[in-house]
Amino acid sequence: MLLIPAIDLKDGQCVRLKQGDMEQSTVFSDDPAAMARHWVDLGAQRLHLVDLNGAFAGKPKNEAAIRSILREVGDEVDVQLGGGIRDLDTIERYLDAGLRYVIIGTAAVKNPGFLQDACTAFGGHIIVGLDAKDGKVATDGWSKLTGHEVVDLARKFEDYGVEAVIYTDIGRDGMLTGINIDATVRLAQALSIPVIASGGLSNLEDVRRLCAVESEGVEGVICGRAIYSGELDFAAALRLADELSA
Repeated sequence: MLLIPAIDLKDGQCVRLKQGDMEQSTVFSDDPAAMARHWVDLGAQRLHLVDLNGAFAGKPKNEAAIRSILREVGDEVDVQLGGGIRDLDTIERYLDAGLRYVIIGTAAVKNPGFLQDACTAFGGHIIVGLDAKDGKVATDGWSKLTGHEVVDLARKFEDYGVEAVIYTDIGRDGMLTGINIDATVRLAQALSIPVIASGGLSNLEDVRRLCAVESEGVEGVICGRAIYSGELDFAAALRLADELSA
């Protein structure tokens, strides 16, 4: 079970939002590279970056901070990035800089042809991010709810050749209310590619429950507010995940 620390970037700083609200942000660090180093030194094998400004603007806005992270830890761990990625040139630029995976979210829903082109051009490097509330997919930094069912879109994108799906329950993100295990497992069972859980991780019991469904296709979980607030000890969570997978 991959435990993947999230580094959410807003105006070059590391922040956390509540339910995707840019007005409800807490700054945790003004040195993204140092934050990345911190999590890698604790044992993280992958990092999850989000360009929050980019997600709302529809184009990269925190590229300098992202490149600083890649220079610091890109040779040691896999780094994945989402937020504002809308064209193939941006994908190529980030992959050339050392990024391992590009996460396409809003653009995948609004322009499936772009996602298909990305999978063709950069096979092995494309993850789709599906953010949902009550089973319906949301776009544009979670500000717009669509009529698309998560499972239906995920199956379609699996056929395109995406590497994995990151599933976020936006009603739980940043709220420390626990991962939506049931919805995550239902999605994983419907697919043959891995699913990464996101939104609501709060304690070691969540880690234990996720490890119990790893065999269902849940590959990992994004660790956000809980590890920044101290509600969850990241090193302890890693030890537990290692013990349960042994």
